[in-house]
Parts: sequence; structure tokens; C-alpha cells
Amino acid sequence: MTKTMLSFGHGYSAREVAKTLLADGWRVIGTTRSEEKAAALRASGVDPLVWPGADLTGAIAAADHILISAGPDGDGDPVFNAWGPQIAARAKALNWVGYLSTTGVYGNFNGAWVDENTPLNPTTRRGQLRKSAEENWQSISDLPLHIFRLAGIYGPGRGPFSKVRNGTARRVIKEGQVFSRTHVEDIAQIVLASIARPNPGAAYNVCDNDPAPPQDVIAHAAELLNMPVPTAIAYEDAEFTPMARSFYAENKKVRNDRIKDELGVTLKYPTYREGLAALLAQSE
Repeated sequence: MTKTMLSFGHGYSAREVAKTLLADGWRVIGTTRSEEKAAALRASGVDPLVWPGADLTGAIAAADHILISAGPDGDGDPVFNAWGPQIAARAKALNWVGYLSTTGVYGNFNGAWVDENTPLNPTTRRGQLRKSAEENWQSISDLPLHIFRLAGIYGPGRGPFSKVRNGTARRVIKEGQVFSRTHVEDIAQIVLASIARPNPGAAYNVCDNDPAPPQDVIAHAAELLNMPVPTAIAYEDAEFTPMARSFYAENKKVRNDRIKDELGVTLKYPTYREGLAALLAQSE
């Protein structure tokens, strides 16, 4: 029988997962917000549904796997709010459910290490909403739930090179600040490894091996392009959008041992150096 994945909020990371599933003969149903995006999904082999708007009852009934990557808003998790009861009614019939969360649920640790057993204490509104969404899905009895806490995502179309090239890249220096990050291809291989080896109730940190200062990443990108390294700017002197400033409000190093030990994953891009080199090679 054909396996069916229902992907809520079929965006950047979910599309990478779907490439392998479609190649392996799966049916993938993906929700998106516009007819234009639906056409692009259809061209890639995904069965698109424009939601909010479409009735997803049939898709939920057809699915044996569900991936949820639609983000919460001020009203909470939109998928849980709209379709939680219908998904709960099929909990025992589902083989696997994945929820793409964020490492922001841990909060600020002043540069110390966190792992999946660290108590969740988000300090940003975005992190608090993700923690609530995790708890909502965990509240459904018998749901084969797997939570993936993603670090900063980069990959094709989402890297520092365009900003370095056009002169808008900034090297903001905040003493001791580090960020964890993950390449979209590694997100996909980790999700796929979990599908192959389900462990309901598990949470996984999805990040590379090298939590690094953001200014180092920008500098390395400039060096790869043989361009001048952007001038350093002190954090106190930098102007930020509220979203960007919220990233600097939390500082932690995220451990990724579980994806290796439990899922047997070998990262394609263990640090930003390999990841940026691959992005540059792909773009040339």
C-alpha cells in the first residue's frame, strides 16, 4: 500500500522531506496558503490543499503519517485549534506524527549547553508559543508524536552570501553570543530517520556540531567569496527589528547527541563551514 504523508504548512523544510518521500513512492498532501504556491507544489508531485479554506477531513482520514510545520500565532497552534479533535480521533491509526518546533523553547542559558532533557523556559513570545504548541500535541492520548527542535535554518536560497555580495551583511558583536544552526538537508534526513525508526514521545534537537558566533559565519562567507569581511558593529550600537533582537536575547549551545545515538544520523553538514561551501558550489 502507498504510504501517505499529510504535511501541514508545507514550506521550506517540509518540501525537502517530501523530495525523498515522493521518490520512494509516497503520496504527499501539503497545505499551503495560496493558489500560486499550490501550483508550485503540484508541479513537484505534491497534492496541494489551500488552507485555511479547504476541508481537510478526507486528507486526515487518508494519512498514516502527519508532519506539522505551520507555526503558532497569537491564538495558538492553528492546526491543533482547527483539526486537533479529528487528528486525535485517528491517533491509534497513525504510524508517525512529527512537529517542527524550535530550540527557542529552552530559553536563555548564557552560553551554557542544553539537551532534550533540559527544562523548557522560553523567554521570548515566539518560544512561549512553540512550547504551548508542543504541550498541545503532547496532550493527545496515543498520538505517535515526535518533536523536532530546530536551530536556525539555512540552505539553498537561505544563506548569507547574497547579503555579503550586496553589502548588507552585518557582523554584530555581542560578547559570548553563539547560535546553533542547521542545514535544511540535515533537517530532512533527521525527520526521515525518525520516520524509519519511530519512537513516540521523543524530542530531538536538530542542529549541527558547532554553535558559533554569528559574526564568524558572516566572516567565513565573505572569505569564501573573496570579498572584504564586513566591519564589526557592537551589539549596543546595532539597529534591529524586534524579531532580530529577540534572537540575541537568548544564548545557548544545543547538544545534538540524540539524533546520532538514537537515529544513527551522520550530519551532511557538521558545521557551517561545510554547509556554506556546499551552498556556494551549488550556486555557481
